[in-house]
Amino acid sequence: MAGLLQQFQQHLQKQFPFLHPSHSKLILAVSGGVDSIVLTDLFYKAGYDFIIAHCNFQLRGEESNRDEAFVKSLENKYGKPVLVKHFDTGAFAQQHKLSIQEAARKLRYEWFESVKRETSNVNKEEKKLNAPGENTSSFTIDDSRFPSHITTAHHANDNIETLLINFFRGTGISGLHGIPAKQSDIIRPLLFAKRGEILAYAKENNLDWVEDSSNASDKYTRNFIRLQMLPAAKEIFANAEDNLLQNIERFKEAETLYTQAVELHKKKLLEQKGSEWHIPVLKLQKAEPLQTLVWEIIKPFGFTAAQTQEVIKLLQSGNGSYISSLTHRIIKNRAWLIIAPSKSREANHILIEEGEKKIIFEEGSLALNIVANNNSSISSDACIAMLDAANIQFPLLLRKWKTGDYFYPLGMQKKKKLNRFFIDQKLSATGKEKTWVLEMDKKIIWIIGLRIDNRFKITPSTKQILKIEFTKNS
Repeated sequence: MAGLLQQFQQHLQKQFPFLHPSHSKLILAVSGGVDSIVLTDLFYKAGYDFIIAHCNFQLRGEESNRDEAFVKSLENKYGKPVLVKHFDTGAFAQQHKLSIQEAARKLRYEWFESVKRETSNVNKEEKKLNAPGENTSSFTIDDSRFPSHITTAHHANDNIETLLINFFRGTGISGLHGIPAKQSDIIRPLLFAKRGEILAYAKENNLDWVEDSSNASDKYTRNFIRLQMLPAAKEIFANAEDNLLQNIERFKEAETLYTQAVELHKKKLLEQKGSEWHIPVLKLQKAEPLQTLVWEIIKPFGFTAAQTQEVIKLLQSGNGSYISSLTHRIIKNRAWLIIAPSKSREANHILIEEGEKKIIFEEGSLALNIVANNNSSISSDACIAMLDAANIQFPLLLRKWKTGDYFYPLGMQKKKKLNRFFIDQKLSATGKEKTWVLEMDKKIIWIIGLRIDNRFKITPSTKQILKIEFTKNS
């Protein structure tokens, strides 16, 4: 069987053909543990150029400082620069309401990206200064020696642990493919090797490394799986690790087929209109498997898996019903579900809740107020709607008009289609395109800036008035 170095070089050629010792430079994420030390040694012996980057998260007191000092010593051993960054991880986690692990991950990768950018920029400036001739602007910079990829030491056992964590979290099939070997400019070239093989290489090559004492504690999820769950599973299934690694490969292929099928369904179900997505309710109700498709549709818009059932219930809900994520709303509007941005300037369908005072939308803004009916004269300004508050039920829906819309114009007992109303008003094509309506439970109560619906007018018995003022964009 080939040694780890030979396997490593073969793996690089197969999985990362864009890397080559003669033109690739890497940023190696090195903690000082055996995995990252072996990765460093392998890249060095394979002839690659690299920078070593070490994060001191200041979470383990003197042990963190020991790790930093050890990694700094690698500069002399390998003749490569070592960069170190200190983080107040605890304060960052508290400020951003993250777990320590999540905070460390975020800080780590953001810094690696900044190192990549800054090193590239510095090297480019040096290239320009050292360029032959006076006209440096015409000098072609060979940036192939600038750091092109951030490299981590994740290995096969990390992949197994990630698979099990995602399985128990219930992430669905997208979480069962394990850790990706390449993710944007991050590469993980040790995923083919097991922890035992890495440790054996370190011992055979007399490598030194430092141990993180927290790895011995099973209070962390990943450590519990590593120290408790997998050893117990291997007592029953001797080949548990190999079987799980094979499953990861099967899940990757299954996910490809799954994704293709989901995309076909989404093409049939979703219709994009500007910044919104419209889904016909009847079509979605007939789709199978419904729960899986609904989840795949709503996931990109910030909704959680737990909200899948809420969306399915929305199919049977009344007009104007909705659910929200941090960035979007899914609104039931007649025969459609509409996924609209929460930011009203970007949406073509905007829900107005009771108590909201100001709504900003594409054509301007609406100011809403409840006022007493003191029998004063009603405003004749077309940009002010005065409606009987007793007949108004929230939420209201602010949207662009569409063909087929009708209302009962103020002073009339018969309905009129908006198309005909616009002709009577001698509205230009541009004017029609910019017209919005305010709707309540499938009834248009106001054509914004033009006319209210007769069914919602003020009468002598009106006690309170919903006053809505429209201010056009200047």
